Amino acid sequence: MKIKHQLAVFNLLTRLVIIALLWFSLPVLVQKVVYYHIDKGILEKKQKFIDHLDNEEINAFLNRNDSTETYASFSTLHNEFVQLYRSQKVAKNKSQFVNERRIIEDEENDYRVLYYNFNYGGSNYVLEIGNSLAEINDLTFSIRLFTTGLLFFIILITLLADTFFIEYLLKPFYKIINIKIRHINDPNGFDYTPIKTHSTDFNELDTALNQMMFRINDLFQKEKQFIGNVSHELLTPISLLKNRFENLLQNESIDDEGIDKIVSSLRTLDLLKKVINNLLLISKIDNNQFAINERVSVAATIAEILEDYEDRIEEKELTISNEVHDGFTFTGNHTLIRIMINNLILNAIKYNVPKGSVTIKAAFLDDIYQLSISDTGKGMTEAQQAKIFERFTRINIEQEGQGLGLAIVESIAKFHHIDVKVKSEVDSGTTFIVDFPSDFKKKS
Repeated sequence: MKIKHQLAVFNLLTRLVIIALLWFSLPVLVQKVVYYHIDKGILEKKQKFIDHLDNEEINAFLNRNDSTETYASFSTLHNEFVQLYRSQKVAKNKSQFVNERRIIEDEENDYRVLYYNFNYGGSNYVLEIGNSLAEINDLTFSIRLFTTGLLFFIILITLLADTFFIEYLLKPFYKIINIKIRHINDPNGFDYTPIKTHSTDFNELDTALNQMMFRINDLFQKEKQFIGNVSHELLTPISLLKNRFENLLQNESIDDEGIDKIVSSLRTLDLLKKVINNLLLISKIDNNQFAINERVSVAATIAEILEDYEDRIEEKELTISNEVHDGFTFTGNHTLIRIMINNLILNAIKYNVPKGSVTIKAAFLDDIYQLSISDTGKGMTEAQQAKIFERFTRINIEQEGQGLGLAIVESIAKFHHIDVKVKSEVDSGTTFIVDFPSDFKKKS
């Protein structure tokens, strides 16, 4: 999961936790606030009631025959009530709030009730003042619902804002990935231009990446130069040794056994010279020492290569199916492209089974010109396919070769921005697919 998605999910989860906490704590908070205001109002009514209570009202209450009768006053909506009655308990002038359900005029409701014990005229009384909680409960639920909806709306807005901000914040990071890493196959093609960003972290990342690639490119250039120099230096003594061995063959005093050893040594020198020349070729390609200014015809190149291998094809009794007859051309280096296609066709012949077949096809897929070379050989495992483009890798040690043919193919392909892929199954043959760049067009 990308970091921007992880941040968005984290922000969403934290907000959901906040909503859950508020959902459970909001009723308690609202209740405390509401009860505080209700209790304050009831205490004010109690004080007003006590302040206006006189002996005449008390005497009228005391002269009643039924001591259970009470003095009561109700609001028209049953939101409030006041009760006064005599008590046997000793008055302590203490107020106490409780929540009770009361039935008033056949209607039952929850009330917040104040019990106040006081002494007046030598007698103990209890004053009850109640305030209905029905509207308060409805109000609490409405506040809870409204607040939750508002929070969800805020979360949605902030989530969208976070998403766009994170996208903006990480934009330099993705630029670094796309421009400086993802599409760079060669240190020479690295772009050292600083990425514009307001983030110190990304500036440090960009700077560190530039410094690292500079060191890598320096080592890469030294390695290529070393390979080139060593290869050149080795060619001279090899040529001298070859000349000496060839001169020894002219010496009639050497017996047949000596001649065989000399011939074997010459073959070894030829093989060594071929390896060095191939390494020099790879080094020159990597150092961009070839020009790309020639028009190359794929069909004509394939026809020339097949003509060169007629003897080997007849020797293995192979069936060749060449279906490339279009006029596709592109600008490149003719020598290198011929070497690339030659190595692929040579592999299809060399590693094929006797009386097998080689099929060469080409087609336009959108703007891509795709060339495929298939054989009916033994095929390769996935592990072998992963290593075939490495230098000095030989899949079949029984066949002659230095393990540089496909390494050269890969270097030439990268030099021309060509994509080479392989598909193979054991005992089912191998197919190499060459995708030429989309900016190369079919010749009209």
